[in-house]
Amino acid sequence: MTHTPDSDDALMGRVAAGDAAAFEDLAARHMCRAVALAQRLTGNASDADEIAQDAFLRVWQHAGRWEPGRARFATWLYRIVVNLAIDRKRRPGFQPLDDAAELADERPDAVDLIAERQTADQVGKALLELPERQRAAVVLFHQEGLSQRQAAEVLGVGEDAFESLLARARRALRTALAAGRTP
Repeated sequence: MTHTPDSDDALMGRVAAGDAAAFEDLAARHMCRAVALAQRLTGNASDADEIAQDAFLRVWQHAGRWEPGRARFATWLYRIVVNLAIDRKRRPGFQPLDDAAELADERPDAVDLIAERQTADQVGKALLELPERQRAAVVLFHQEGLSQRQAAEVLGVGEDAFESLLARARRALRTALAAGRTP
């Protein structure tokens, strides 16, 4: 006894009723042609695979809308594939990585990092040579980010005295760094 395969119309009727096995039969029967059509339309194999899968997902989701006798199943499926391929072509795509413009690296290069580190080391050494109150004024204001008022309170001096202390510390640091030595 030979088994006669169900027609596409019969399979779609079963798919509309939620029959997963009928859907698998239908997909096995038409997937290769759906992929081939999508590839001819898009010129891209991976897009074609996605389009064909999306098309069959829509067949599963909308099987109840299928009207036998109105059009062949293959015609309905191809219309879905064509519409998905057109939508895919309209959507901005990805540029191949080889064609992409090189992004500028905003990070400092190694030479700049080394120079910054050396400068930071020089400033750190010069800072250690300052008198304690001047060093405290610089650290509180520039490194800890305290306002002049807050830093003055920490040091127990008035704002004018703090400004004077900070100015003396900055001058000593500038002089030391310009001369390439510590104060």
